[in-house]
Amino acid sequence: MRSEAMKTLTTGAPVERRERRSVSMRGFALRADGETIEIVLLDLSYEGCGIETTTKLHRGEALKITVLGRCAIDTHVRWCRGGKAGLNFDTEAQEPAKRHVDRGSNRVSLTADASMRRLGHANFRIRVFDLSPKGCKVELIERPNDREHVLIKFDGLEILEAEVCWITRKTAGLRFERPIHPAVFDLMVERFSA
Repeated sequence: MRSEAMKTLTTGAPVERRERRSVSMRGFALRADGETIEIVLLDLSYEGCGIETTTKLHRGEALKITVLGRCAIDTHVRWCRGGKAGLNFDTEAQEPAKRHVDRGSNRVSLTADASMRRLGHANFRIRVFDLSPKGCKVELIERPNDREHVLIKFDGLEILEAEVCWITRKTAGLRFERPIHPAVFDLMVERFSA
């Protein structure tokens, strides 16, 4: 259902890694001992990122990273070698949201294009009217069923699995199976608002 790559760590154990989007953003990482180090964010997914730094990092090390003056994000080093490291975001936002739970976050009013696919059907373009880390409202071309699972893809990002929560004649509300990390959400809003 989603594009995934396998990465082998120095231990030789295969680790699942979701598709990442290439970026180039300067930022900082705060170590547990209070040391601040410069980083360059190289790629980004909903669950983690790749960085480059001249500072030696250690597998399993906890870091708080910030990019573009945004809030600090708790991460831990998944792998490191040759001045590069893979980080996983440590957040409860990665836990699946439950049905019948309040949104928990406000939706941002915006307009963006995306692709949607109902399982067993062809892709079609949709318009997203608003977006939150946990879901979105979309204009329908092909009407899904209530509680149907669909796939949403924003240009340049990986596929999101979603569940249809409500439907009107021409719109539907979708809840993402895995909420978008706040830092990735901020970058999406910035991109779609431009």
